[in-house]
Amino acid sequence: MPKIHLLPDLLISQIAAGEVVERPASVLKELLENALDAGSSTIQIQIEEGGVKLIRVSDDGCGIAQDELALALTRHATSKIASLDDLERVATLGFRGEALASVAAVARVTLTSRARGAAHAWRLSADPGAAPEPAALAAGTVVEMRDLYYNTPARRKFLKSEGTEFTHCSEAVKRIALAHPAVAFTLSHNGRVSLHLAKSDARGRAGAILGDDFLAQSRSVDTGIGPGVTGIRVFGQCALPAHSRARSDAQYCYVNGRFVRDKLLSHALREAYQDMLHGSRFPAYCVFLEIDPSTVDVNVHPAKTEVRFRDSRAVHQYVFHAVQRTLSTSLTSELDAPIAGTPERPTFAGTARPVFGNWAPRQQSLRANEPATAAYLAFAQTAQLTPAGLPVAPAHDAAPPLGYALAQLHGIYILAQNAQGLIIVDMHAAHERILYEKLKNALDDRQVATQTLLIPAIFKAEALDVAAAEEHAPALRELGFDLAPMGPAQLAVRAVPALLQAADPAALVSALLGELREHGITQLLSARRNELLATMACHGAVRARRLLSPPEMNALLRQMEETERADQCNHGRPTWTQISIAELDRLFLRGR
Repeated sequence: MPKIHLLPDLLISQIAAGEVVERPASVLKELLENALDAGSSTIQIQIEEGGVKLIRVSDDGCGIAQDELALALTRHATSKIASLDDLERVATLGFRGEALASVAAVARVTLTSRARGAAHAWRLSADPGAAPEPAALAAGTVVEMRDLYYNTPARRKFLKSEGTEFTHCSEAVKRIALAHPAVAFTLSHNGRVSLHLAKSDARGRAGAILGDDFLAQSRSVDTGIGPGVTGIRVFGQCALPAHSRARSDAQYCYVNGRFVRDKLLSHALREAYQDMLHGSRFPAYCVFLEIDPSTVDVNVHPAKTEVRFRDSRAVHQYVFHAVQRTLSTSLTSELDAPIAGTPERPTFAGTARPVFGNWAPRQQSLRANEPATAAYLAFAQTAQLTPAGLPVAPAHDAAPPLGYALAQLHGIYILAQNAQGLIIVDMHAAHERILYEKLKNALDDRQVATQTLLIPAIFKAEALDVAAAEEHAPALRELGFDLAPMGPAQLAVRAVPALLQAADPAALVSALLGELREHGITQLLSARRNELLATMACHGAVRARRLLSPPEMNALLRQMEETERADQCNHGRPTWTQISIAELDRLFLRGR
């Protein structure tokens, strides 16, 4: 073995650089964080050849004094912390004091800066023995990095193509810009501007980076300061499940303004979408967590993209519930709220909400004592009826959020009119969500009402299914089912959950027993409970091609307005959409 010896300073710096400088985007991230810590309001970024040839970051921040320029390029020199107490309450983006020194170890770096109140600017290169010299600069700092890995060619071979490296640089700018909407950013590549972000608010910046579609399909979350958790706030935008993506490339999570990839927060956000998102899809969100700096450790990794919370469970639960509540808002509270630029939306002050589940015959008369027709009768008193029996919607101030049914399209969609225009509802998807939420609440309260069948439904079953039905009869009764063996290969369904009485009993029980055989009763009543209930709700929901009467359609609309997460079915598909009068006018060129 060679003798133990001290490493040369240059090699030490190059080793440290390997932890911080993974690729050009890593350099850009560090330089942008320093510019923001300097109080900049405008930052300009110039990149050439994907950042390998040049990265130049110009800001209008407080600048660096002449006698501090050399220190800025020295390892472990910083103005942001001075003691262990400062390290335990980090309030800045950069604090390690090694970013510029690490970059200078693997690239050619020049630093030009003019401190506020200074007569002129000073420039210093990172070459050994270099001294500051006068320079021209109006204000702020310019950091210029050229020829990344010029002295470590082995590292340079691991870099990707110019286009790929620039994509990473652009993403680094977007991540930082999302957290600092009051700062203007301009990014150019090979002399061409590729991104310009004017000063804005948080919502405007999210729209500029993630797109107007993201804003239109998202809900705002803002919890304020959370009770029970010291100094914590969750705010931002969470896209509805219908706006989910095939990849996780639209997920932005921040802790005290710092973009992080944290497994705990990612899990909390994923769980918040659990009941509304297909397993192969990824939610889109831009969520910010503000927390007391003393309760979070940001000094876990050199790249500072990982954090550790003092009370991780409390943070997980707080974020989970904050986002879940936002996504679970009922349609009534969502649609009753005013929209910017439009008159205040009307509220519905009709009779008690009808129960949607007991489907009445299509030919039934409109009697006031039938629950499925109560809301419709309240409407019919103020509406005119066409000869065909379909309602003409009353004045806008009498319409509920989802309006009143006009017709059924191909036995699949309900067309309704509300104050804003046309509502289109996927009746199976909507009813599926309603039944699912009702089943969850009933099972939580241990009050699953059963409906005894007048004539038991008998169907062929495998011997294993018959045995499972006998073995787990008490647990099945808890779910609302009463099954009895009628022979070695036959089962009789004597009762089903009252919420699912319109379903095919044999098909419903067959699906239930299939889940039971695959996962076991313990899993079905615990970890996979919601998946089981979703399957049951799917079987119990009204099927396509089922012709509904106007009272039935209106009863469904009223139930949607009172159901949490009614925007999506159990598989993450949207249940309804709105087409405004303005959109219809544009479609038919009215007013042109």
